[in-house]
Amino acid sequence: MGPYRAVAYAGPVTTPEAEPTNPETPAAPDGGRPEQDGGRPEQDGGRPEQDGGRLKERLKERLKRLEEQPGTRPGEQPAGEPEARSGEQPAGQPGERPEERLEKAVRAAEQALIEYEIAVETFRVEVENFSRLHHQKLGPMYARLDELDALIAEAVAARSGDPDDRRKADEARARVLPMPGVEELFHGWMDGEGLFPEAAAMLTDQSVRPPQRVRPSDEARKLYRELVRKAHPDLAQDEQERERRDEFITRVNAAYGRGDETLLRELLGEWDAGPAPEEQQPTPAEELYARLEWLARRKELLAVVAHDLEESAIGSMLKLAPDDPDRLLDEIAEQLLAQIAEREAELERAGA
Repeated sequence: MGPYRAVAYAGPVTTPEAEPTNPETPAAPDGGRPEQDGGRPEQDGGRPEQDGGRLKERLKERLKRLEEQPGTRPGEQPAGEPEARSGEQPAGQPGERPEERLEKAVRAAEQALIEYEIAVETFRVEVENFSRLHHQKLGPMYARLDELDALIAEAVAARSGDPDDRRKADEARARVLPMPGVEELFHGWMDGEGLFPEAAAMLTDQSVRPPQRVRPSDEARKLYRELVRKAHPDLAQDEQERERRDEFITRVNAAYGRGDETLLRELLGEWDAGPAPEEQQPTPAEELYARLEWLARRKELLAVVAHDLEESAIGSMLKLAPDDPDRLLDEIAEQLLAQIAEREAELERAGA
């Protein structure tokens, strides 16, 4: 509607590198609005550069090179050299195990991610607060401008009688029509009193369709009694087993409530087969690698969030006044008041 709605700005929300150059001295970006130190997003409309992926690859390459060196893997001695005596450092090692270096890399990446999350959340809160205050303070002014535009278009159409002017007047009036009802807006999912039963059932993992009969079939009741006798939580010998039985009986009750004989038979077969075998526990090094990969994925998600925030309409407006966004609201209000005065004068001329 005016210059305040479309803004251009060159400084994006930044995505600081999560990888430190030295594991012992992690690089932590400051906790304000995200600052970019790993390159700005592509300017051709692509997604922001996923530096979290580069972090993971660089760490893996570094650790791979480390492990390929003789004597760097746990328990491995350099070829052709005697085993180190107690208290001595093996030849070629800087005095710490590869796992220790991995731990330092993980701690550094964790700290960098924490700082980045703080920066992104700080900016998100500013965007949300600015959006609410923008709507609260300036919403009535925007509504008044739209109403004046409709009145001016209607006055012009009334004077000219031109079909094209009439069409423009109808379009201007449509922009200020009241919002649709809640039920229409949510496509039958809810009304003014809340969610419809079908919608509530879907959100709570209950059956959307009502049961076919009041009492389940004889076969369903037989299967249900057998399952409860076998899997009742009171038969558990320890707390972990009780939790497993509680979760299973919840599924049994849900199937019985729907009278689902097929699912009850499947549950009976599942229980008779016994619990799934415990997975082999990963080694400490594997856990550290998995942690690094999770940190990299988390960083990638945060980079997308930061990009979406900075590219949003409110985020773009915030870039105009990063030091004093409240003052920006006042400046926009002044512009809107001036435009309202212009429209009112134009309406008087159109109606004269």
